[in-house]
Amino acid sequence: MNEAVEQIEPLSPIALELGPLTVHWYGLILGFAVFVALTLSIREGKKHGIVPDTFLDLVLYGVPAGILGGRLYYVIFEWEYYSQNPVDIIAVWEGGLAIHGVLIAAVITLIVFTKKRNLHFWRLADTVAPSIIFAQGIGRWGNFMNQEAHGGPVTRDFLEGLRLPEFIINQMYIYNDNPGPGMSPGFYYHHPTFLYESIWNFVGFFILISLRKLNLKVGELFASYLIWYSIGRFFIEGMRTDSLMLTDTLRMAQVISLFLIAAGVTFIIYRRKKGEHPLYYAQQNTK
Repeated sequence: MNEAVEQIEPLSPIALELGPLTVHWYGLILGFAVFVALTLSIREGKKHGIVPDTFLDLVLYGVPAGILGGRLYYVIFEWEYYSQNPVDIIAVWEGGLAIHGVLIAAVITLIVFTKKRNLHFWRLADTVAPSIIFAQGIGRWGNFMNQEAHGGPVTRDFLEGLRLPEFIINQMYIYNDNPGPGMSPGFYYHHPTFLYESIWNFVGFFILISLRKLNLKVGELFASYLIWYSIGRFFIEGMRTDSLMLTDTLRMAQVISLFLIAAGVTFIIYRRKKGEHPLYYAQQNTK
């Protein structure tokens, strides 16, 4: 599988250098993802009578909290490395933002924010759910530029069989010091798991905006987001080589994904059986 090819120059993770200032593609792409999510949320919020400033304020609180939560989550599970390299803890531009840490921090921020503003938590969560998963689809391309969040070794023929453009195939040619049993360290082509998850998220976005046409009870769209994202993440995580591990055999993201799927399904079933919360998401659009 370690194919003899000429050394392929990867795309630079640095977008721009202005004197001492270095701008990384990772940060630019994440910034663009936040901008798109904000734009989509404002547009959807207008249908519910939610003023744009609500989402602007939410971003001001949510983005720093999400970055902090995502980084802390990642650092905790990679503490063996960061305890020896504490300066690298703040190097978020090199990657290392765990999405589940971001989501936990974002949900906590949203709970506090809605309480302070006297807003309906589930209504706001439903409003931003499609925007979040679309932003996640964009954000995965930051991992692409950093050559991270990829899967195990594959052949170039495999990647070409997926009809991928050359720039993606070349960027998946990465040095691997532990490629697998019977394989020596070296450069290999890898599964573009960042792309698999990006596509899964974009498909999820269109599913969620389609679900808005149904008479969903408040909170069910956000629950549907958690279910859809977690199903894809569970299977894609199993292909990755950089998973955060709970034990030697349990991948943390897969454990959390199973929990979120169960929680989302239980939430929807419970609300339907209880017959409470008569307000439907689709009906809010008529207000």
